[in-house]
Amino acid sequence: MAFWKFTALRLGLVAVFFVAGLYLQLGLVLSALVAAVLAWCVTYLFFRDMRDAAAVTLQSRFSEKTPPSRNRAELDDSAAEDSMLDSNPDVTIDADRKPREN
Repeated sequence: MAFWKFTALRLGLVAVFFVAGLYLQLGLVLSALVAAVLAWCVTYLFFRDMRDAAAVTLQSRFSEKTPPSRNRAELDDSAAEDSMLDSNPDVTIDADRKPREN
């Protein structure tokens, strides 16, 4: 959740600085560049705790100790393979290979 809060804050600042740049008639490209740099500077200087919390969230999500997240389709496929192997132990399942073209 900390990651999404920090991302929303930074995007909000980008939007505010972008509109300010357009108001000052800097042009689209220059306003976008200035907005991105200023938003980065403001969040870097004044929102250290929020940035650190977001970094910890990302670190824990992509850590080697964290098991991979699996969606519903992967869980259903795994259950189907397990039930097939339980009912017929002679069946081999090789999900890493591409299906043969007939």
